[in-house]
Amino acid sequence: MPPKVRYGGSHPAKRVFQAIRIEVNGELNGLYEAVLKGISLLKKGGRIAVITFHSLEDRIVKQAMKYAELDCICPPKTPVCTCDKISEVTIITKKPIVASEEELTFNPRAKSAKLRIAEKKE
Repeated sequence: MPPKVRYGGSHPAKRVFQAIRIEVNGELNGLYEAVLKGISLLKKGGRIAVITFHSLEDRIVKQAMKYAELDCICPPKTPVCTCDKISEVTIITKKPIVASEEELTFNPRAKSAKLRIAEKKE
């Protein structure tokens, strides 16, 4: 183990137990579909905001929002679009919103939180 982990910071087994908890509880199952379902339930002009606390969650939410924003999902070499997919949302936050230094001073648990927002198209 690197010295930084051995002599400072949190317990080295913390991430291992976090990974086991996520898998055992199925915490990531259905997240992608839930974001897409939430987007489909929005009224025009409505916004969906998702706060994630883990990089795996954030990646899933980002991919779901990007998929909902796409106009076409046909392979790039296809000359004519045949998928008939329509862009549902506009992503408001290209980069996630994270806690400011000021907030972290009185709320250190917000360090890993990331906020992503998308708006349903008119």
